Parts: sequence; C-alpha cells; structure tokens
Amino acid sequence: MKIVVAMMKHETNTFSPVPTPLARFTRGSTEVPRGEEIAKAFGGTSSGIAAFMEICGEEGWDMVTPIAANAWPSGPVEDEAFETIAGAIVAAVEEGCDAAMLDLHGAMVTQSFEDGEGELLRRIRAVAPNLPIAVGLDMHCNLYSGIVDNCTILAGYQTYPHVDTRATAERSGRILARALKGEVSPVMAWGNRPMLPHIMEQGTTSGPNLALQERCREIEASGEALMATLFTGFPHADISQAGLSVAVATDGDQTRAETLRDELLAMAWAERETFVYKIELLADSLSRAKAMDDGLVILLDHYDNAASGGTMDTMTVLSGILEAGLEDVAAFAIHDPAAVQEMIAAGVGADITLDLGGKIAMPSIGEAGTPLRVSGRVTRLTDGRFRNKGPMGTGVLMDMGPTAVIDTGKVEIVVISKHQEPNDINAFYAVGIDPWQKRYVMIKSRVHWRAGLGELAKHVVDCAGTGVCTSDYSQLTFNNVRRPIYPLDLINEPD
Repeated sequence: MKIVVAMMKHETNTFSPVPTPLARFTRGSTEVPRGEEIAKAFGGTSSGIAAFMEICGEEGWDMVTPIAANAWPSGPVEDEAFETIAGAIVAAVEEGCDAAMLDLHGAMVTQSFEDGEGELLRRIRAVAPNLPIAVGLDMHCNLYSGIVDNCTILAGYQTYPHVDTRATAERSGRILARALKGEVSPVMAWGNRPMLPHIMEQGTTSGPNLALQERCREIEASGEALMATLFTGFPHADISQAGLSVAVATDGDQTRAETLRDELLAMAWAERETFVYKIELLADSLSRAKAMDDGLVILLDHYDNAASGGTMDTMTVLSGILEAGLEDVAAFAIHDPAAVQEMIAAGVGADITLDLGGKIAMPSIGEAGTPLRVSGRVTRLTDGRFRNKGPMGTGVLMDMGPTAVIDTGKVEIVVISKHQEPNDINAFYAVGIDPWQKRYVMIKSRVHWRAGLGELAKHVVDCAGTGVCTSDYSQLTFNNVRRPIYPLDLINEPD
C-alpha cells in the first residue's frame, strides 16, 4: 500500500503586515524539506508528520513524502507559495497512491483563498475522488465545509498549549488505518456557532476550554465516537467562517455524530461570556508587577506574539518596563534583523546605542511603528539555532536567525532576525540566559509559553501593549466575518 504523507501548515493573521512568501516555510533550512529530507527534519520529533510516518512504518506501507511546509503565523500566504506547496502534494497523489495523511493547520488564508486547506483538499479530490484521506488540524482551525467534505477523517488538537500535536495525528491516522482495513466506516458531522473566543481565554489549563476539551476526550475514550474535536478557532482572521466549530466522527452513525456535535456546540455557546478576555491598562499591570517580590514574574507582552502573526517588534511593553524601573529582567524577544547586524558589527563586549524595534508599520491597527532608543552592552552573539526540549515540538529545530543580546544593566534584551515565540526553555539557554535566575521575564507570547516555561512562574502579569495580536477587538476592523457574531455583537441566540 502506498501512502502520501505531507505537511502544509500556516495560521494566517489577516491583520498582520508580515509577508508570507515561500521562503518563510523553510524553518531552519534553505529550502522547504522534500522527500528524504523530511524524515531527517521531523523523524522522531513530536510533530504530526512524524506520527504519520511512524504509522506507515508500523503498518509496513510504502510512503511518499512530497513536501513538509510549516511557517510561523503571519499575513496571507502568497499565491506562489501556496501553489508550490499544494502543487507538490497534488502531484504526488496524481502519480498514484492508496491513501494520504496530511498534517495541516486549518487557518491558512492565501491571497486568493479564504480556506487554503479546503482548496488543497478540493484539488486532491479532483484527481483522486475516492482517495481515503486523514487530516490533523490545529485547535485554532477556522473550519470550512471544504475541509470536512473532502477528507475521510480529521482530528484537531485538544490541548492549548499544543502539546498533543503528535497525538492528534495519531488519532486521525489510526482511524484511517482501521478504515483501510475495513474495520470502521467513518462518517462526520460538523457545525459552528457565531462566536469569536479570545485567544487569551482559550487555554486548556483552566477556563471554559478545559471542560470542553475534557468532554471531547471523554467521548472518544468511551467509544461514543471515533473522534470528537472542538476548534476554538483563530479570531485574527477576517474571513467568513472564523470562530468556534465542532467536528465529530462515528462509525457509520450519522445521527449519533450530529447529536454529539450539537451537545458540544451547546456547551461552548453557554460559555461564550467566559471566553471574553478582560483587559487591564499597561500602567496598572506594571505597577502590580513592581510590587511582587516573592518569586519570578512572567510579563506577557501578548499583543505582539509571533505565533499569532505579530511583528514581534513593538516596543510598548519593553518601554514601559524600562520607564517603571524594573530590574533583573530578561526580555524575549525583539525581532529586528538590522539591530542584530549593528551588534554583530560592534562585537561582544561593545557598548552600543541603537534604535530598537518599531521597524514594521501595522496599517490594520493604525500604527506606524515606533523604535525605542536603547543603550547597553552586547553580551552574546549566536546563530539562533536550537532544538526544542519540549513538551511542545520536542526535538524540532528552531531557527531565530542571527541573534544578539544587549544588556542595559537592568534588562537583558534578546534580539532576533527570524520570528520565534518563546515557548521552550532552550530558547533562553541558547542565548546564555537562565530565566530561573531572573526576577522578571518578559515574553512575547500568549498561551504557548506555559508549555516549556510555565513552571517558572510564581506570578503572571498580562501586559496590554501594541500589536496585531491585540485582545481588544475594537482595534480591528472586521469586514468579512459572518455577522452577527459574539462578542462583536451581543447576541443571545446562536441562530
């Protein structure tokens, strides 16, 4: 049996000014991995594509790996990039295969398509109408019928931080394996509710999403369904189907799938108010943080997170930290390739003054970008590469590009050339910083930091700064999302 195994992953923030060409999908290489390079890049890691490859190995199936493309979130994917990635996958299917296993995201928006994953699957169906297809998806998938209607089985993450990427692919892939053997006949039901849950309230360590995902796991563990997934959705996408959705698969029982789908949707709708994030003024947040002296304080610059499409170069929170006089701080990280080159030219040990960050305008929120003049000593220069310790993305190579650290005397600032969310302890160790020894750690993250750094925190202070990952929906203009939708519209009935 011959199986096509591939990856196409991008979470698109349509408000982000960060471009998404094909080069953004290289992630630690000079080219997007293809063929045998995919096993070298992802084999043995906790990625979804690694799980698919291992299932094929266990089953003794022949495997074709045309491409594994994965990029940090950013603006709409350029058409050339999508055509290259999708084209490689479709061509592999067209050459002939018995099934496909696809590690996708579910929130890819391209220059031409609102639903990039659905478009990929439609193209596969055009050349292989009856091909069995398993799909793994992110919890932040904005689900469209084009995805559900054109695959045999799908499954989405049930944890946020996403520490079950591999387990999700296993759930989907093993159901497909059973279907290929004639043991099950998956049928799926899906639906959504008009709600845009705030990212900051989507975590599964607490809050409304914890109980929802526990119910999904219970449904699967009890045998009520083959698969139950609740997608919280990605709200920073101005597209028609952005928001919360549910998909359920049963063994041939469509009515049962619909009943369970409706149960989960009703549970989610009942929690719509608790999915709304309450914002605190930055000055108040930093004042609270300054009074904390009994353990490490995490300062979340959550409006500017690379893993949600942020520029990662807004300086509002870092400027506030410096003005407030906080000391013994590590800040990760400012994306500013030009500043890194200035520090490389100066060399380790040099005292330097530079205009840091604020290089990228954000017209979607009316921000031109404001650099911050910073003086300090260059203490570290690295190539920016490290492998994740985990539990998120364990073993996967990360690439921050040329990286430098400038120490102002009170704040050690990591400056990077390629986007990298600080969700792994090795991001700090790679630049010679031990966050355990700090009083404050500022990170441009929202929820994923809890995977690798959560045990550090005695206190967590959310810092409302500036950026296209804003938790204030009033700063964003939604022209295409279906209306009415909660909380943009205060509606009491879902239909």
